[in-house]
Amino acid sequence: MAVSLQDIADRSGYSKATVSRVLNGRPGVSEAAQQAVWTALDVLNIERPDRLRSRGAGLVGLVVPELDNPVFPLFAQVISANLSRERYTPVLCAQAPDGPREDEYVAMLRDHGVSGILFVSGLHTDPALGTARYTSLVDQRLPIVLINGYLDGVDAPFLSTDDEVASTLAVDHLVKLGHRRIGLAVTDTRLTPAARRVIGFRSAITRHLGEAAVLPAMETFDGVDGGYAVAQKVLAQDLTAVVCRSDLIALGLIHALRQRGLTVPEHLSVIGADDSILMNHTGPPLTTVRQPVLRLGRQAALLLIEEIRGRPGPRGESLFQPELVIRDSTGPAPAP
Repeated sequence: MAVSLQDIADRSGYSKATVSRVLNGRPGVSEAAQQAVWTALDVLNIERPDRLRSRGAGLVGLVVPELDNPVFPLFAQVISANLSRERYTPVLCAQAPDGPREDEYVAMLRDHGVSGILFVSGLHTDPALGTARYTSLVDQRLPIVLINGYLDGVDAPFLSTDDEVASTLAVDHLVKLGHRRIGLAVTDTRLTPAARRVIGFRSAITRHLGEAAVLPAMETFDGVDGGYAVAQKVLAQDLTAVVCRSDLIALGLIHALRQRGLTVPEHLSVIGADDSILMNHTGPPLTTVRQPVLRLGRQAALLLIEEIRGRPGPRGESLFQPELVIRDSTGPAPAP
């Protein structure tokens, strides 16, 4: 069925005159209008003219916070594979301390006329930063999907690992092994995923051991250095087990303990979070709570493609269940 200029105008939300200027590459059109018209063409299954196609047809932005943590390259791999199967080209934007940040990457992606953007563990994890940067994209009709974090008031799909369940699985396992003094090492508790880990931890400890057994969360920064830094707090509390916010924190903690002549799990049981193929080859192999990255990444990619094609998916947040992977870094609680 033939598609008219009015159809494109109706879909984009701009006038026929604006649509005509965009299609003919004429100046005087805002970036927001250009993006809306390009997205309308994709939704209506119209091939873009060569001059538009070269500026980003089929491109999808993928913004991740870093690549040092193995879980983020895995997310990138899974999402990219699923986008490519549907003939979309992912543009990976990995942040670094001395490189562009999320907002800068978004501006560059929009300059390239991407059809949509996927955010993994982005600024949407911090409720204090508000919703404006994301509602602005939605208002400009740029499809977005956000992974691991949630902001009320953003009209877009959110997909997250259930972090409360992740803490519950870890505590349940340790209590069965006889542990009674269990700590939690987390990153910034202002961020939604870490805050949920604390909630799940407190609830599980209270259910098993009573409210008096709940110890304050030990905040540190992410990465191996964060685990190394939190070791002194762990030792000062005479703990027998620690649940860590990430595998890298867990590995840093194990390294710090080893330097002090302590062994895992004989002196302290340690549980990480995320999981990658490397965690089965650490010393000792790490017990961890695995993120469902394959399911999360696949669903996020498919949802974004549906958004681009004009078939909006469910709003709000969908929670995906994690899995406890038991290896050698946890064992029975040591004798007093």
